[in-house]
Amino acid sequence: MDGLSGVVVVTGAGGDIGRATATLLAARGARILAVDLAGDAAEATASVIRDAGGHATAMVADVTDPAQVRAYALRAAELGPITGFFNNAGVEGRVAPLGEMTVESFDAVFAVNVRGVFLGLSALLPVLESGGAVVNTASSGGLRGSPGMSAYVASKHSVVGLTKVAALESAARGIRVNAVCPSGVDGRMMDSLDAQRAAAGVRPVEAERMGRRATPQDVAGAVAYLLGPDSGFVNGTMLSVDGGKTAG
Repeated sequence: MDGLSGVVVVTGAGGDIGRATATLLAARGARILAVDLAGDAAEATASVIRDAGGHATAMVADVTDPAQVRAYALRAAELGPITGFFNNAGVEGRVAPLGEMTVESFDAVFAVNVRGVFLGLSALLPVLESGGAVVNTASSGGLRGSPGMSAYVASKHSVVGLTKVAALESAARGIRVNAVCPSGVDGRMMDSLDAQRAAAGVRPVEAERMGRRATPQDVAGAVAYLLGPDSGFVNGTMLSVDGGKTAG
């Protein structure tokens, strides 16, 4: 299935989910602006896309810095009409009980996961083409709790709230705003969480319902759907990609 066109901005493009999604979106016709704090990671994603015959530009930006966020929005506009935005950059933060979570650790998670998402929405929504779409990366942790993950869970609940507000405010312009809510996704972030949980003696809420974790490609498929024409009347939705973990 193709059906994508124009420029799609992907933040956190050097990570597992970001790279898988940027690659899929490019294969379906989008021109990608791959944004990441790590320049080599952004360029690696762009190179994968170009090597496959797609169009991609890499850019370094700190999503917590308003000036740098405005800069990636301006760069995207230079590349062509902006039709999509995968507002994906995020961090897992520290695993610790509430009473042991430091203010510094809490603030560091919120800076990326909430401030970064807010700044991205603020910069991209005004320049997004009518009929365009935004997908924020929330989490199953944005729909329920998880022991030892107070900062992360609170930040992803905030992303859910921002998604709903942005969806309501943008609907009249024909712009849709949704979120994906993955559970544990195989890759670097889950490797870090597994190690932290083991060290802290914190167990996940429950086992995976379908006997495996999500893959970056599982999430990429959901994002591509939400950014594409087949979801043209889907707005303000939190799409769970969790194998049924939050079903009950």
